[in-house]
Amino acid sequence: MRQPAGRPIAIALHGGCGVMSRNDLPAADWALAEEVMRTALRRGWDLLAEGAAAVDAVEAAVVVLEDSPHFNAGHGAALNREGVHELDAAIMDGSTGAAGAVCSARTIRNPVQAARAVLRHGEALLLAGSAADRFAASVGLPPAPQEYFTTERRLAALRTMQARRSAGTQATASEQEKHGTVGAVALDSAGHLAAATSTGGYTDKPAGRVGDSPLIGAGTFARDGVCAVSCTGAGEFFIRHVAAYGIAARVQHLGETVAVAAQYMIETELSPHRIGAGLVALDAQGQVSAPFNTEGMFRGWITPDGTIFTATHR
Repeated sequence: MRQPAGRPIAIALHGGCGVMSRNDLPAADWALAEEVMRTALRRGWDLLAEGAAAVDAVEAAVVVLEDSPHFNAGHGAALNREGVHELDAAIMDGSTGAAGAVCSARTIRNPVQAARAVLRHGEALLLAGSAADRFAASVGLPPAPQEYFTTERRLAALRTMQARRSAGTQATASEQEKHGTVGAVALDSAGHLAAATSTGGYTDKPAGRVGDSPLIGAGTFARDGVCAVSCTGAGEFFIRHVAAYGIAARVQHLGETVAVAAQYMIETELSPHRIGAGLVALDAQGQVSAPFNTEGMFRGWITPDGTIFTATHR
């Protein structure tokens, strides 16, 4: 990818930590997931190259991931304990601090678009449940029936987790069985940063459970001149540590690089909880950090020099 003339641009994304073992899927499936990530990156990069805002780029990239059954967001999202999809998403514009989010939505085809609409509307920051669904419909976003979000893979995961719960072995479930998230961060040609995150939560979650993804400062955060962050993992702990903002605070107030701050959050702050955790972060110069502590994390980026990279495992 060629860097356009002018100030640097960059985009990075994740598709969730705790991916399956390489042996659990054919090589072609892993390759297809990476191709979806490359499509999402190119979608965002093309907008940035045309001079679009970072917030436009992260929204566009996340929509691609929401539309793919390979990731736990939108089509292919996890099912809760009642066999229902409840979807969460957030987006933040680092240039203004404005943000929008939805949680526990059930009929929004692309939750990140609803989050962006909440940001634009400006009256509220976070809308929940049926109110979020009604708001999305009122601004013309396409609705979708519950069946649209369901895939056989997610049904199988729900059956497995319910069996584990009955047997009292939930703690031994793999990260892939439990949860997943998608997110993107971007730097535009005006030097502005943005972040967006979307998820179906974790498989067999209690009805009404909301994780870190739609909570600004916990799973999603962006501030110009500092960094943009999107997190993935056991959301309750990201909330308790205000993880996304915590990384930005270390960069801004301690002068740490985004790589050092992000690594500290995963390897030091969150490590006592022994949870699966990962994130993608981008600083004001377009430097990417994507630490994780699981066997793998779907991730990819295009750096200011135009280099494109995607991976699923270590």
